[in-house]
Amino acid sequence: MKILLTGANGYVGRRLLPELLAQGHEVICCVRDKMRMGFDRQILSLVTIWEVDFLDDVCFDHCPLDIDIAYFLIHSMSSSIDAFDVMESKTAQNFNQYSEYMKVKQVIYLSGIVNDPNLSKHMLSRNSVEKILFEGKPNLTVLKAGIIVGSGSSSFEIIRDLCEKLPIMITPKWVLTKTQPIAIRDVIQYLLGVQNREDCFNQSFDIGGPNVITYKHMMQLYAKTRNIKLGIITVPIMTPKLSSYWLYFVTSTSYKLAINLVDSMKVEVICKDNRLQKMLNIKPISYIDAIKLAFEKIEQNLVISSWKDSLVSSRFKKSLSHYIQVPNFGCLKDSKSIEITNPEQVLHNIWSIGGDKGWYYGDWMWQFRGSIDKLFGGVGLRRGRTSPSDLYNGDSLDFWRVLLVDKENKRLLLFAEMRVPGEAWLEFRIDENNVLHQIATFRPRGIFGRLYWYSMLPFHFFIFNGMIKKIAGSN
Repeated sequence: MKILLTGANGYVGRRLLPELLAQGHEVICCVRDKMRMGFDRQILSLVTIWEVDFLDDVCFDHCPLDIDIAYFLIHSMSSSIDAFDVMESKTAQNFNQYSEYMKVKQVIYLSGIVNDPNLSKHMLSRNSVEKILFEGKPNLTVLKAGIIVGSGSSSFEIIRDLCEKLPIMITPKWVLTKTQPIAIRDVIQYLLGVQNREDCFNQSFDIGGPNVITYKHMMQLYAKTRNIKLGIITVPIMTPKLSSYWLYFVTSTSYKLAINLVDSMKVEVICKDNRLQKMLNIKPISYIDAIKLAFEKIEQNLVISSWKDSLVSSRFKKSLSHYIQVPNFGCLKDSKSIEITNPEQVLHNIWSIGGDKGWYYGDWMWQFRGSIDKLFGGVGLRRGRTSPSDLYNGDSLDFWRVLLVDKENKRLLLFAEMRVPGEAWLEFRIDENNVLHQIATFRPRGIFGRLYWYSMLPFHFFIFNGMIKKIAGSN
């Protein structure tokens, strides 16, 4: 079949794509920025990429036709605190126009469970999107999921951060809210299982795991599974805003996502309709098994996708192509080079930079800079990296974004997402003479940008000198 996959470089989309290809489908991937397709060349050679932003005015140029199934995996919860519902409605309305033009036969929409009468703004928005999509021409199948548990999912990573970092937690009362988590592998089974099934046309289904538990119990089960001692004290006085700050500073989540998550965590997310489980003969795995499977992927370095790599975790909403050409005019630079004798090892060192590996020199200074960034609303260092050895265009890398991974030409280009009064790039390149080049470029914004650069020069002297020597394997 001919399948349109929106949100192809999102958390669920990147898990679903290999499964669709394994089934032999022709897949068109919809992305806002084609440079952010974080897959290897083998997968990219098997798909067609359609660069489109469903928030823009509808334009049918380059629009594919005769689509059998379109997966609608778009949401904007992390993009805005106040206006995400307006953005999601516009996206759905525009998608309806595209789907009619493309003659889509079935749309499959992954939404959230909305059975509680007191819905959060996030859930109300999901409900509104469902109603809009039902107004479209194609047959619609809606899958309503609760918390998705899997390596790299936002919910799993937040719980992991909390439990691994805090042996004792003082928590708000929303941790007593009941929810029904579902493993990512079960979500994928449902997304694949409803393909082209007439008994699923124009229907909405709840999908969830076998366990109905509170957020507090989720953390306790995580700690037990990981053999971690954890104490949880619940207090009724923590406001939603304080709860959001608590999540933001302790975990790797952005503040926008934190405040929307806290708003949703006050609402029970429990399935009332289990028809689809019986129709597809799916036996969902338990929450504990989902945790164990997630860590199997982590320990084997087989994490396919992470919410941190999505554009919504970024401070910048422009296409990466806006930054791919490193400017020269009006820029300040720190350029260093060193001859090397072991280019393959040095290239491996470059691809492994950041995350648990660190930055090779002065890690405490990088960590301090990350803490300052977090204090001023930046992304900080907590995002880490998805894989300890592989990088793809668009990946998050601590407080950098990967602009270009070019193994053939031995070049890595990063763009800073930390809060700075300007724009910053960091480039590593090995030339044909086996010389390693390390270039930090900063385009200051006004006088404050220049003052920032010059105030950082003493730190740059130690950090950049030490870093290139360690990467090169010199002492």
